[in-house]
Amino acid sequence: MSGVYARRIGAVAATAALAATTGLLGAPAVQAAMPTPVSASTARSYLSQLTVSSEGSMTGYSRTKFPHWITQSGACNTREVVLERDGKNVEQNSSCAAVSGTWYSEYDGATWTAASDLDIDHMVPLAEAWRSGASSWTNAERQAYANDLTRPQLIAVTDNVNQAKGDKDPADWLPPRTAYQCTYVRAWVHVKHYYNLSVDSAEKSALQSILNNC
Repeated sequence: MSGVYARRIGAVAATAALAATTGLLGAPAVQAAMPTPVSASTARSYLSQLTVSSEGSMTGYSRTKFPHWITQSGACNTREVVLERDGKNVEQNSSCAAVSGTWYSEYDGATWTAASDLDIDHMVPLAEAWRSGASSWTNAERQAYANDLTRPQLIAVTDNVNQAKGDKDPADWLPPRTAYQCTYVRAWVHVKHYYNLSVDSAEKSALQSILNNC
């Protein structure tokens, strides 16, 4: 077991064009059920404990080094588990694929009725984790990270909003729905603290600024 687990084993409103996209409903109907992150006060304490350093290199990075989505139970992989968890009245077929349901995207306030309109976001993106310490983990540890259902690390959100986030940290991207930004940074710090990942100085400043107003 590597040191990371030996030591310790988280813009603008949706546009009119998005609102017109097929599958988007007019009013939020449900709330995502991502595991609740630590409180703002605990997140502030956790943030003070994180190592501050410049981001590491992307040399050697590949998403395949974070195997996902793995089978969780029966025919259900991690993506399908999160879709069922975060949605309302979700129905799955014999292959565990979500064929109907309603999903509310916390990042932008959009409500969807087609699973294909949703991505499962890694709160702390895989590439960001790689640059922050995960490059030294084993593939098994990275697999556990990429499929973590216990920490506030996975959430179903509007696909193109997730794609806009990419691998950016909170110094460069925050959910366009400002009401969720406090929860977002609490989750970000929660995940980084649990996995003993570092933060860079701009990232820490952005996190502190939001947490101080939570």
